Parts: sequence; structure tokens; C-alpha cells
Amino acid sequence: MPQYFLGVDGGQSSTTAMIGDETGRVLGSGRGGPCNHVAAAEARAKFIGAIGGAVAKAREAGELAEGIEFESGCLGFSGGPADKDALIAEMFTIKKRVVTHDALIALAGAHAGQPGVITIAGTGSISFGRNAAGKFARVGGWGYVYGDEGGGFDLTRQALRAALRMEEGWGPETILRARLLEATGASNANDLLHKFYTPDFPRPRIAALSQLVDRAASEGDTVAADILTEAAQQLAGITLAARMQVFTPQETAPVAYIGGGFKSERLLEEFTKRLERGGNNTVSAPQYGPAAGALLEAYRHAGLAVTLSNVPPEK
Repeated sequence: MPQYFLGVDGGQSSTTAMIGDETGRVLGSGRGGPCNHVAAAEARAKFIGAIGGAVAKAREAGELAEGIEFESGCLGFSGGPADKDALIAEMFTIKKRVVTHDALIALAGAHAGQPGVITIAGTGSISFGRNAAGKFARVGGWGYVYGDEGGGFDLTRQALRAALRMEEGWGPETILRARLLEATGASNANDLLHKFYTPDFPRPRIAALSQLVDRAASEGDTVAADILTEAAQQLAGITLAARMQVFTPQETAPVAYIGGGFKSERLLEEFTKRLERGGNNTVSAPQYGPAAGALLEAYRHAGLAVTLSNVPPEK
């Protein structure tokens, strides 16, 4: 009898499911909507629809029968696992079930299930690591008020602060002010500050404006360049802190970078330089995405060590 394994990445913007067989071959994958909250009735319905839809599409892509039983399954969520396990148990038959957080499955995917460290610079930032003994370390991820240094929201915040200082006459000239006003339709930096406090500008929208910092830096704006350099330093700092907790100084630690922040070549170059000169670290892009990482964790939980094959790209 064939055995089936399930991996799910449930995020704030979308859900991805992958089904694999006992050899590590991915049979099918599917996508659904966001599923990070289940507290209210409407949110529960969206959660069930997103997870159920993504798994159904993965099953259909693999030409598998409806209602199949999974030998093992791992599901990772950006909103944490505490309130989701019971719903998963109702939805699917999974002999060995793991419901966890998104950093773990991102780590597993980035390093194909092997030990390593990841640093995520998306809207926020966090570093997460695991060694061969299964010891974990987490650094950062304190949220947009008290942390998330080097993430997209923080980059935009620093750009706005620079624009405000310029406007008030106690900061250097920077094209960031003009670029931010043009992108948002604000009349001045103070007007933009107040716009950012309204529901019209949720955190992801503010974070998306961080690309303006990279563009300004590439055009020679020294203020923007300094913001990116500082961000790279902070991201390298949380990475090294996580690395020190799970690897000895003599060990080589593989580090993978994840998230839109690293699309900035300047930030990535500075981040890589600081890590590679700071010890035995190798820096690279992730091997797989988080859904593949969840699938690898499903195999791991079942006591199987497999090499994935036929892995589709994750968006």
C-alpha cells in the first residue's frame, strides 16, 4: 500500500499544500487563500476553506482519491499553532500530525531538512536556527513596535524619519522625502506620518514602500544607503546571535536568506559580507520553500530521511 505525506504552509497571504509518497517524490501541490486566524466564526470558515482547498488541489494534481489517509503531516502557520490543531484533526486523517509555526518549515525548506540558520526579512524580521542535535534558537521577531529591525516596515520607518528630519531642517538632504510623497500622494512628510496611522496604510502596504529606499540608494542617495547598511548590520546581528546558540565557533553554519528585503542587492551584499567575515558561515538562497519544508518535517516526524524529488516552485 502506498503511503502519503502532507506538508502545508499556511500564511497571511496564501496557503500552499504538497503531498508526497514514501520515497520523497512530490505527487501534487495546490494553493489556497490566507489562513492565519481562526478566532472568529468567519475566520474559521476561511481557514477551513483555505486549507481544505489547497490540499484538495494537491490531491487532484496527484490524481489521488478523495479522503486519503496521511501517514504523517506537518502544517506550519504564521499565526502560530495553538488554536489550529483541533481543526486540522477534524479535517484530515493524519496518523502523525505536527502543527507548528512558519519559521520552522521555512528553515526546513531552506536547508532541505538539514541543520542551518535562516534569516527572514519580509514585513518584519527574525532569525531561526537548528543544529544536528535538534536544538533550536530564535532571535528577533519582536514585532513592528519593539523590533523587526531590517524588515520592510522598519526600512520605510527609517526613510520617513529621514524625510521628517529633512523637512524640519535638522537632517541631511535626501530624495527619500520626494519619493515617499510621490508614492503616497501626501503633501509633506508630516501629512504622510499621519496617513501611516490610518487604516488606509496597513503594515504590509507601508513595508512595500521600502523598495524606494533601495532605489534611492542605487541613485547615490547617501541617507538611503546608510539605512540599508544599518539594516544589513542588524540582520547580520540577529543571524550571528542565533548561530552562536546552535553551532560552535569551529563548525560551519549554513545560513539562508529569505524575504523581499533581500531583493536589495546592496543589503544582501552587506549582509553576506558581515556574516562571512564573522566566522565559519556560508550564505545562500533557500533550497526549497516552506511548503516543501513542511513536507520534509512530515517525513522527519515519521522517522524517514528522504531526498525530495519533483518539487514544484513555490511563489
